[in-house]
Amino acid sequence: MRDLAKRALDSAEVAGASFAEIRFDDREVQSVSVKNGVVNSLVTRASQGFGVRVIADGAWGFASSPTLSGPEVDRIASLAASIARASALTKRQDVNLGPPVTQRGLYRTPFTMDPFTVPLEQKIDLLLAADAGMRSVPGVSIAESTVACIRISKTYANTEGTYVEQHLLETGGGIVATAIEEEELQQRSFPNSFGRHQGTGGWELIQDMQLVENAPRIAEEAVALLSAPHCPADVTTVIIDPTQMALQVHESCGHATELDRVLGWEASYAGTSFLTPDQLGTPYGSEHVNIVADGSSATGLGTYGWDDEGVPGSVIPLIENGIFVGYLSSRETAAQLDQASSGAARASSWNRIPIVRMTNVNLLPGEWTLEGLIADTDRGLYLQTNRSWSIDDRRLNFQFGTEIAWEVAGGKLGRMLKNPTYSGITPEFWGSCDGVAREWQMWGTINCGKGQPGQTMHVGHGAAAARFRNVRVGIV
Repeated sequence: MRDLAKRALDSAEVAGASFAEIRFDDREVQSVSVKNGVVNSLVTRASQGFGVRVIADGAWGFASSPTLSGPEVDRIASLAASIARASALTKRQDVNLGPPVTQRGLYRTPFTMDPFTVPLEQKIDLLLAADAGMRSVPGVSIAESTVACIRISKTYANTEGTYVEQHLLETGGGIVATAIEEEELQQRSFPNSFGRHQGTGGWELIQDMQLVENAPRIAEEAVALLSAPHCPADVTTVIIDPTQMALQVHESCGHATELDRVLGWEASYAGTSFLTPDQLGTPYGSEHVNIVADGSSATGLGTYGWDDEGVPGSVIPLIENGIFVGYLSSRETAAQLDQASSGAARASSWNRIPIVRMTNVNLLPGEWTLEGLIADTDRGLYLQTNRSWSIDDRRLNFQFGTEIAWEVAGGKLGRMLKNPTYSGITPEFWGSCDGVAREWQMWGTINCGKGQPGQTMHVGHGAAAARFRNVRVGIV
């Protein structure tokens, strides 16, 4: 790759580029799922290619190819330069990347057991055992279980002297039990909703999930939800479990602090943000709220050595003691505010350009325990596991639904409630936070969409249970 990278960068400069970068991306995916005792899908796929991005006449140009050869990198580099010169005809200002980035090194995801070395038969046997555990519960209509593993090798080089290599490994899995009665459907997911929980690491992540051991409990809850009372409409205290807190952080803080949204560069597809630069230094939430973008969190899907512009992963404060203090940014967006990149420029594959994406946006742990938060609550709800989400284009007004809720009365968990929802306005909601638990875990989000053409990115969120006062729940 080193020789091809040098050849591409040289060709780009000969073609008139003032800056050039090349990114090679080679990835392999294996996933298997079981549904009602039968192997439902088995997917193995691989993708390899490279993309060249250049600045010529002050504008960007990008081109890509799946063919790794000397003549092809020459052609693609020249094509990217031609596209840049054409783009320059309509530019509003020259591209500014800020200070040069010069990095060298190699990064590998830490892991104990390579999931690609685990026999397929062993993976299927695990899923069948979890499936059987769910279907052993009377009333379960559908049992689904999944494991997936992804291996990514990336090489990045630019004309400023950067040359870095990365070998990333992701492993994930999960189970879902669905109960259906007449026209009603209820489901419970574990460890997270929407198919699976995933992290950077090896097969040890699957072993730690204990899918088989948790299967009967998850199925029993799905069936019990059918006859549970509906969540009433009310304004009350809510304690939100870590999985739902991960999505709350994702939607109302992670996306809101993406600097391309703030600048209006990401407006048509997924909206802008209320956290404009004049809001820096103003309250976002209560003093209990501390949120960081951390590119180094263990097992985080946003953990890597360098982003796709060669900027090292680092810890960037976003919210400090409730005060909004920072952004997720790329080199170009950060330069608009005379700042350094936060290392959050990522592309979903070799044929996409890097855009501002979340790394691991983490709600830092507090001083409470979950047990203590419940015991300290006279009346409220404990909400678990996301079921649905909705938030406006500026990341202000939101409504979330969870799979299950439990009444809290007199400091104890009470009866189960179905179809719970809660809503709020982002700064008011976070301002009502009066406690965060210290039992903290990293969670993976595998379906974060953004960009045109669309890019689906894997991002991480460290989170703990948290309590919020005077929250509207239920549907009026």
